Amino acid sequence: MITADSNMQNNEQEQYMAAILTHILLESGKQPQYSIIWLHGLGADGQDFVPVVDELKLPAAVRYLFPHAPKRPVTINGGFVMRAWYDIASDRIDAQQDAAGIRASQADVEALIAQEVSRGILPQHIFLAGFSQGGAVALHTALRQTVPLAGVLALSTYLPLSESVQTEATAASRDTPVFMAHGRDDTVVPCSLGAASREFLLAQGYAVSWHEYAMQHSVNERELRDIETWIKNRMEEQK
Repeated sequence: MITADSNMQNNEQEQYMAAILTHILLESGKQPQYSIIWLHGLGADGQDFVPVVDELKLPAAVRYLFPHAPKRPVTINGGFVMRAWYDIASDRIDAQQDAAGIRASQADVEALIAQEVSRGILPQHIFLAGFSQGGAVALHTALRQTVPLAGVLALSTYLPLSESVQTEATAASRDTPVFMAHGRDDTVVPCSLGAASREFLLAQGYAVSWHEYAMQHSVNERELRDIETWIKNRMEEQK
């Protein structure tokens, strides 16, 4: 028999699930102990980083989530509609920042975090990762969590809305380690912008592991190995 209470619970569950971004879900083994939520860059989709599942050899089973950003018009691309975590209005990506779009994407990522916690994954076993725009959202979101995460990987990116960090970042988030990687020849997100974000985070008390590579706006093999080592070390520290 379906009661009114169960109907209400089902409706609440349906509303909750409707709020979850569509995503690709892959597991590296049975009964995952960790989750990695990996955000793609502007104009790509969740499929973009699926190959890392086979590339990263980690000591524990991991559930990977590769969400698809919503489609929206992007000003810098003439208003063309594409998958984007937020709008970009200027060639200087840290100028005229789309605060509303960034915060909406933060809420989307937090819904994915809540989903993983509801599946039994501890927040301290959840990594946020992202490339370019996705990395900016991952960083922004990680700094505002009320409990520490396993870590945040910010690749070829920068910290958006940095002026709000002092009032919005939580004390707990300072226990979330940060991995930042950047190509020295990046013409999309200048390496200097990433380095400035690193310095800002260090000044705010965050532990940042910084890596530079001789590449443009991309990810290379050496970076993947550094990511693998860093995640392994974070997992070992939690044993």
